[in-house]
Amino acid sequence: MLPRAATYEVLREGFHWALPERLNMAAQVLAQPRERVAIIDLSGARREVSYGELSDMAGRLALALSARVSRGDRVGVLFSQDAWCAAAHIAIWKIGAISVPLFKLFARDALESRIGDSGLTLVVTDAEGAEMLGGLAEALLPYDLPEGDVPMVDTGSEEPAVLIYTSGTTGKPKGALHAHRMLTGHLPGVEMSHDFLGQDGDVIWTPADWAWIGGLFDVLMPGLALGVPVVAARLPKFTASEAERICREGGVRNVFFPPTALRMLKVADQEISGLRSVASGGEPLGAEMLAWGRKAFGLRINEFYWRTEVTMAVSSCGALCSPCLFYVTESSS
Repeated sequence: MLPRAATYEVLREGFHWALPERLNMAAQVLAQPRERVAIIDLSGARREVSYGELSDMAGRLALALSARVSRGDRVGVLFSQDAWCAAAHIAIWKIGAISVPLFKLFARDALESRIGDSGLTLVVTDAEGAEMLGGLAEALLPYDLPEGDVPMVDTGSEEPAVLIYTSGTTGKPKGALHAHRMLTGHLPGVEMSHDFLGQDGDVIWTPADWAWIGGLFDVLMPGLALGVPVVAARLPKFTASEAERICREGGVRNVFFPPTALRMLKVADQEISGLRSVASGGEPLGAEMLAWGRKAFGLRINEFYWRTEVTMAVSSCGALCSPCLFYVTESSS
């Protein structure tokens, strides 16, 4: 975690990268007490998943995967916001394979493009996802797996771990291959964008799907690594009232709202109380939106930016400065 500092200059002067030669992201995101809450699932009846439960889920899945794939193989992950989505990525990294996030709202040609380009033959998913695949790849449903686990593979920090594709808005989707050091590279920027994420009582959520880098590496995995409970809530359609409900019922204090979601909240003039930080990124919000954010949330929205599907590059931090200054992270590609 970043140390609290009075100014950006003090923080920068005291910062250094602590990147070990041997590193596995599965170990990073599970390095919390087993009894601590990892994921708060609000998709149905409220369910709290502890780090111990998440580790056991990933262990059973890693055991099943180890009989089907080898180190360095690509394995798809096709879930919505769900504890099994987190467990699937962790299990894949644990055996030294490479996870490929896939989106539930993809049309068949979008799935086919990514599956074909990545060379994956197996996808961890649920029944809905298996039906979507329709023979494009073998589906592995993680439920009712036998008890068991496998040893954590000793991976290097430069060894590939995850292959994330761009949205395809500027041509054919392009895959960005990341190493196990990716999470370490993201953490400082994520912490900054949430005014030092990891404070007592922090709980984080985003409406962004965990198939995208904004959901997976700007919320889910950093939250787990920092010991911040992550709220999972599958929304068929984003609405301002549902966002307020999730924040209230989940005890959310930290939110990543994509600009589109913020615009919908502003149109509805939806206020959300109890938040400690709100982050947004991808496009400039403008003075009017930032002023509305102060009224609606009682705080300044921190803006962050990155190179598409690669790394967080700059982030404002309301806890450090006025006007905003920026912190530049190391590339994690």
